Amino acid sequence: MRPILLAAMVGLLVTLGGTPFAIRYFRARGYGQLIRDNVGEIPSHAEKRGTPTAGGTMILTGVIIGYVVSHVSSPFSKTGFLVLSVMVGMGIIGFIDDYIKFHHQRSLGMNKKGKIAGQLIVAVAFALAAQHWAHVSTHLSFVRTTTLNVGAIFVIWVFLIMAATTNGVNLTDGLDGLAAGSSALVFAAYVVIAFWQFRHPADYPFVQDPLDVAIVAAAGLGACAGFLWWNAAPAKIFMGDTGSLALGGALAALAIMTSTQLLLVILGGLFVLETTSVILQIIGFHGLHRRVFKMAPLHHHFELQGWPEFTVIVRFWIIAGLAAALGLGLFYADFLAHGGIG
Repeated sequence: MRPILLAAMVGLLVTLGGTPFAIRYFRARGYGQLIRDNVGEIPSHAEKRGTPTAGGTMILTGVIIGYVVSHVSSPFSKTGFLVLSVMVGMGIIGFIDDYIKFHHQRSLGMNKKGKIAGQLIVAVAFALAAQHWAHVSTHLSFVRTTTLNVGAIFVIWVFLIMAATTNGVNLTDGLDGLAAGSSALVFAAYVVIAFWQFRHPADYPFVQDPLDVAIVAAAGLGACAGFLWWNAAPAKIFMGDTGSLALGGALAALAIMTSTQLLLVILGGLFVLETTSVILQIIGFHGLHRRVFKMAPLHHHFELQGWPEFTVIVRFWIIAGLAAALGLGLFYADFLAHGGIG
């Protein structure tokens, strides 16, 4: 338990104390937020133009330092290292995307093919290493592994999970603190899940090194909480694609390492809701020639409905919290159903 608390505390302190320096550095370098024209239709968003972004670099720094410090007197594990590697790999892709925006002074960064190719490389490398190096199960999982072994298509399955999660967090990152706060709640859920698996190894023999997975999740929780102090409305800094892709990659990797792949759909319910709103908007516009929402993702729809930004953020945090709580409830119910004793 002590390494988990240490990782969370260090992650929190690094982002809480280090982000002001990042704000000054990015502002001096001109790394400011560029607003898409359609989002600029919302009056409050025009004020965000020029706010320092790529703050996800601080979240990554907090997680890495938190994880390393918690292992001062203990060795790293393969599972924890792989989760961290995915987070860094996705963060690098996000930073390249952010840098292109800065360099060309436009709201669009990498083209879709380039971003998907980058995510594919990270996902394939992770899937192969997880399967052959860390001996992660290739069985499909919900709350635990099922009897369905995806076998050779495990690599494709991992890519789909990672692409969906990274893009889900990225779409949610449209209001001050929304993605950081929601991600912190899901990280907190994974701290509980992984630690529970560590304390009940006989019930989860298919999970490798769950304590180290809990440490990574705790570092992510602490780093998001510290960053949220500066990212909450009105935000002094945005995480950018650097942060949203890194967080999405980490959550996907946590789901795979804890054998809760499909449970992530519930734990990250807000991200699913935001992504679904975009899909429905596209289908409605191109198929029915009408908009389902005033604007997608969903949080912009409610802004145009007249909800103040802070109201949207808090209500969506509530949805994220309820989704995480429901996921934890299902996880514990499954534990009891399989004869576990709390």
